[in-house]
Amino acid sequence: MILFFTCSACILLQILFAVWMLWAGPSSAGTGRKEEQTDQPLSIIICARNEAAKLRENLEAVLQQDHPHFEVIVVNDRSEDDTATVLESFSAYPKLVSIHIPPTEVPTLPGKKFALSKGLAAARHEQLLLCDADCIPASTGWARLMTAPLQQKTEIVAGYGAYEKHKGWLNVFIRWETLHTFIQYSSFARSGMPYMAVGRNLACTKSVLLQAQAHPLWASMPSGDDDLLIRIAAKRRNTRIVQEPAAFTVSEPKMSFSAWLSQKQRHLSTGKLYRPHIKLLLGLYGLSHGLMWLLFALLCCAGNAYLVSTMMLLRCLLSWSMWAAAAQAMREKNLLFFLPLCDVGWALYNLVLSPYILFKTKKQWT
Repeated sequence: MILFFTCSACILLQILFAVWMLWAGPSSAGTGRKEEQTDQPLSIIICARNEAAKLRENLEAVLQQDHPHFEVIVVNDRSEDDTATVLESFSAYPKLVSIHIPPTEVPTLPGKKFALSKGLAAARHEQLLLCDADCIPASTGWARLMTAPLQQKTEIVAGYGAYEKHKGWLNVFIRWETLHTFIQYSSFARSGMPYMAVGRNLACTKSVLLQAQAHPLWASMPSGDDDLLIRIAAKRRNTRIVQEPAAFTVSEPKMSFSAWLSQKQRHLSTGKLYRPHIKLLLGLYGLSHGLMWLLFALLCCAGNAYLVSTMMLLRCLLSWSMWAAAAQAMREKNLLFFLPLCDVGWALYNLVLSPYILFKTKKQWT
């Protein structure tokens, strides 16, 4: 009976979360309200370390945005490859500002944050748009769409950072996990509880980033500049979500499990710094999900699953419908057939990565 009641409670929690995310997530938000376009100047900041190949592929698309007044600041953070040469090849673009940090310079902030501080100091404009060297904008309207909410007194705008489609189960799970993470943080933000964003597609004001940079938490770890910005400065009314497909950035995903696992360990290491109520809700969501599948499997093995099967069916229909609607909204329709497998896979994912969410700090940003 204990297994039955615990499993039932977990299923009920999952149903409540699914209903909430159907209401607040990208599946119900459409493309968002149209923003009034203005000509406020913009600084786009890219921090690059040994990213010569990706800059060669992607930088031109950033420089060709149709925003009326912008600059692109690329910070070459002590690279040992041809990054400096690649940036020199784009010198014909007057919008490009290249900053080179020599290998001998001693950083005053850990990890990527030192390069970001250099870009922030060089930025001439109050509106900022942050992305990574391995990202390419989904359209020439990316910069306009991502910064349009800043015209309405919003200080932070979180976007979607998609991954390219490749063959293989790992790629499917990477893209589903990215979509699922967006569903979570967009639902929380639209409910007045912003807790994270992705640094590969994030707009903010210079003032709010300077505020975050001056906070003691900012230098506490080398990664997590995106989540720490949200943790320090995001509020109910100053944070917006943008989900228009033309405002996406697209990155090349990791091609091996070990490389992806290392990346996720770095991304998740800031989880322990989330606000207590955020950690509680995320913990309930992840824990109830894993226990639900484990206890349901045990009940099935014991021949006693018929009592919770109806609840489990309802939960799966709601969750899979919510994920399917979000996949449609975020142009990830080819994930639809894999939702059941991803559902079970996420329980294993949380088991493997929970130590990095709760305890560990990744020491490098590259």
